Amino acid sequence: MDFDLSDEQAAIQKLAKDFCDAELAPNARELDRTEAYPEELVPKLFEVGFLAATIPEEYGGMGLDYLSYGLIVEETGRTDASIRSMISVNLGLVSSSLINYGTDEQKQQWLPQLASEGLGAFGLTEPDHGSNPNGMKTFAKRDGDDWVLNGSKMWITNGSRGLLTVIYAQTDDGITAFLVPQDSEGYEGNPLHGKLGLRAGDTAEVTLTDVRVPGENVLGEVGKGLRIALHSLDSGRFSLAAGCTGISQACLDAALEYALQREQFGKKIAGFQLVQELLSEIYLDLEASRALYWKVAWKHDKGERHTVESSVAKTFCSEAAVRNANRAVQVHGGYGYSDEYPVGRYLRDARVTTLYEGTSQIQRLLLGRHLTGINAFV
Repeated sequence: MDFDLSDEQAAIQKLAKDFCDAELAPNARELDRTEAYPEELVPKLFEVGFLAATIPEEYGGMGLDYLSYGLIVEETGRTDASIRSMISVNLGLVSSSLINYGTDEQKQQWLPQLASEGLGAFGLTEPDHGSNPNGMKTFAKRDGDDWVLNGSKMWITNGSRGLLTVIYAQTDDGITAFLVPQDSEGYEGNPLHGKLGLRAGDTAEVTLTDVRVPGENVLGEVGKGLRIALHSLDSGRFSLAAGCTGISQACLDAALEYALQREQFGKKIAGFQLVQELLSEIYLDLEASRALYWKVAWKHDKGERHTVESSVAKTFCSEAAVRNANRAVQVHGGYGYSDEYPVGRYLRDARVTTLYEGTSQIQRLLLGRHLTGINAFV
């Protein structure tokens, strides 16, 4: 595996860092404090191409390789994890589903819009069913050439301010994926507030009341939606791992800066052995995290399956981000408990990453099944 960036990848990394430092970092604390959606930043994200990174050029996207995409997600994760989640869902879950399973007509209709003007949402999780999608209650019934959807989804990123939601619903033939425009009659996205982290992101409860969608809005085959969801989660877990690596980088940056300027007992606290231990542990987890998500990108860009590698990267990087945020708070001492410094936000933003797109516990069952050949889910 080659760990050297190409000139183009290095240029993408610099573009992402410069943009995030100039546009995202100055607003992150206030957006978090006020739980305000970044209205003015979304058009800029489209303009710079971050929301179109992996969409093919023929549909108005940047057509970037996966490592370049990961570098963008890492930088946005470093500066504002709420915005990182917006990008990850639009590309890692929704656009990837269309690219891999959409008809030519569906791609022509939706991908140019997802690349330039509207966000995609991924409607899998329900109020009573997260880790067990087979238990979902949202149901789609045929009505002539159309389908009528009823049910609800929970914790849906981009669910109330987006363009399109991929809704997974039970049908007589099994779970099926539907492309549901958010302006459809009977679709209601209710923003959720009071979250521990990702406070500037659009997270919604979605209610579907007799939502009628045409037959051509079925994504993939009827009854084969779970396969689409699981394949999409491979991409989603990759981008989540990259974003968590960004959080770990932010923790190291903040902890180093503070340790090198804070004085106690007549010297910089960076000179204390136990502080250096905390900094070293952050660095170790950061380097391992970056190597893991780069490995996923390497396999993806070679056209190889990476379900196991994505699961490993998602699990390690998310848990490392939580550990590193805790360490960064510890370096800051009491000041780490105040939003005068960003490390408390990093801890709150990191915590949810061990929960969504498959909890750490679910990931371990997936890896256990891979290792033993025994399915512990049943």
